Amino acid sequence: MISAQFANLLASGRPEFNRRVAEARRRYPAFDVNAFGAFLSTSAAAVADVAALQAPERAGAIVMAAYDVALELVAHGQAGSVVEQVWRQLVPCHAALLGEQPAAVLGMLTNAALHLEKSRPARLPEWLALMAALAPQVADLRQLSTVGQICAWRAGMAHFRHGAITAADTLPEPLALAAFAGGASGAAPSWATLREALQADLWWTPDAAARERLATGIEIGAFTGFGGAFAQPPEVRPAADGFWVRSGARYSLLLADACGAMLHGAAEEEYAQAQAPTTDARISLSGQRLTIIDRAIMLDLPAEQLRVVCNAHSVAVTSPYSHAIRVLPLS
Repeated sequence: MISAQFANLLASGRPEFNRRVAEARRRYPAFDVNAFGAFLSTSAAAVADVAALQAPERAGAIVMAAYDVALELVAHGQAGSVVEQVWRQLVPCHAALLGEQPAAVLGMLTNAALHLEKSRPARLPEWLALMAALAPQVADLRQLSTVGQICAWRAGMAHFRHGAITAADTLPEPLALAAFAGGASGAAPSWATLREALQADLWWTPDAAARERLATGIEIGAFTGFGGAFAQPPEVRPAADGFWVRSGARYSLLLADACGAMLHGAAEEEYAQAQAPTTDARISLSGQRLTIIDRAIMLDLPAEQLRVVCNAHSVAVTSPYSHAIRVLPLS
């Protein structure tokens, strides 16, 4: 439902708004006017209401920015439920920053959410919740970008790890601590201490309960017929930062840490290159019982042809009877 304030703003600029819609229809013949109207009456209306309440002197500029971003989203078929969640739930949390740089804030948050949606198994709801919780401490656009990167890592984008830790050095210490630790029990007393712990162990997290859950590992992959990543049971080889993976003619690099696991495209040559030894004295396998140092895990897979491969910090378990890879901490 469009509020009276939003309706008045649209009415005051009707000739210009109509011109922009006409231009969008010329540029994009498939532009859906009905979808655009629906997006205006829901997501854009929510942004306009925030503007009217929190930054009335900037309401016109905010509505204009939201209108332009909405045109682009609808033109590219991206004005779906994910964007609606961002505009209705997350953008209002950044009302002050929205008033200062509306187009940049809307574009940054929208693009980040759409990227996470495509990057499964990244966890978009977790990212949204983390971003909303940290919003009161975010003072400018640069901090918003950095916090977005950190929260994306925490929501499963394992390849963001190094960049997120490095970027956090530019944040005020309370914000850096909150971004990485939240309210976790046992969180470090300083960013320097937390940074050192994070760099020392890929599988360490300030959340003690999460560390306990991670002891049994995380799974990635499934049969493509069920929406997974692998057409055939995968085979794994160690890499410096993760594992090279082959499934049929598909090759990937698997990166995993305490926040999740991600697959990235790789070449056959990378999978085939010479690798370091794949055994470790700290690991033993007896039937379905995998022992890592003094930690025993019962695998829910047939004992026949189980394969265990490790790199410097992680253990990967594969089976010809499964399309998933179990990745566990070596420490």
